Amino acid sequence: MPWNSKDYPASMKNLTSEVRGKAIDIANALLDEGYEEGRAIAIATAQAEKWAERRHKPVKQGEEQ
Repeated sequence: MPWNSKDYPASMKNLTSEVRGKAIDIANALLDEGYEEGRAIAIATAQAEKWAERRHKPVKQGEEQ
């Protein structure tokens, strides 16, 4: 099931919209590659968080830059 900015896994709800968008893109790509949904979510979330941290962007809602 591909996700989008309005329909995404509950585990991504506390991510900033920018990081969530990145995680959704990664998760959808992983699904296309044949990963199981749960594994795709976990990998995508971790990679999106790393992406944000490398760019000094807040990861979770309410965090300061």
